[in-house]
Amino acid sequence: MTSGARRIIGLDPGLAASGWGMLEYSGQRARYLAHGCIETSAGQDHAERLLAIYNGIRGIIEEWRPAEAAVEVLFFSRNVKSAIPVAEARGVLCMALAEAGLSVREFTPNAIKQGVSGVFGADKRQVQEMVRMILGLDAAPRPDHAADALAAAICAANYQVLL
Repeated sequence: MTSGARRIIGLDPGLAASGWGMLEYSGQRARYLAHGCIETSAGQDHAERLLAIYNGIRGIIEEWRPAEAAVEVLFFSRNVKSAIPVAEARGVLCMALAEAGLSVREFTPNAIKQGVSGVFGADKRQVQEMVRMILGLDAAPRPDHAADALAAAICAANYQVLL
């Protein structure tokens, strides 16, 4: 890690795929480090899926040693049945972050959109393109969950600058 840089992990919780993105932020410059997804299979036992997410994020934390985290707040207006497993996955992720002693910031999806693109209701492609531009990537990060996680990390970095 470069001197004075903050390493931030962003997380986009999900049971099938929890996106993560890692960046370093120094001054007003974000530097891309890595991104990916912790994936589980619908055929797995539910508890085993949660354990896989927990072990996956613990491994990422150990490898990259972030100082802080940004997590997307869940927002479901219709389908409570799908919200509960995602909330459980989010809980497992947050537990691992707390266990590692990380400072955690939580952002709504719209706050992340505005924090990255400047537009409160930006669509997914606009956000992905802004993530690509901010981090100087050749292409928008894939899969979508990882791009959303990088957006959350960028939002956390920008939030700190505004304080």
